[in-house]
Amino acid sequence: MSLQEQFTQAQADSKNLPERPDNMTLLKIYALYKQASGGDATGERPGFTDMVGRAKFDAWDALKGTSQDEAMQQYVDLIEELKA
Repeated sequence: MSLQEQFTQAQADSKNLPERPDNMTLLKIYALYKQASGGDATGERPGFTDMVGRAKFDAWDALKGTSQDEAMQQYVDLIEELKA
């Protein structure tokens, strides 16, 4: 199975985890997904009134320079770990 196929499967699996991950793990899942599918963070950092948007942007921005393939692999590994 290719990395892209594993990534697609992990996206589906992420919706059926045995328990909801904590907020920090959810941010990591979001950031790895965004990095894997779109590369480095783009756009404006949300303002201080948008706490959730700001946290998501910062988590994604922290992965700057990570290749899309590496982010895909980390995403797949994290979802596999959460399924166990």
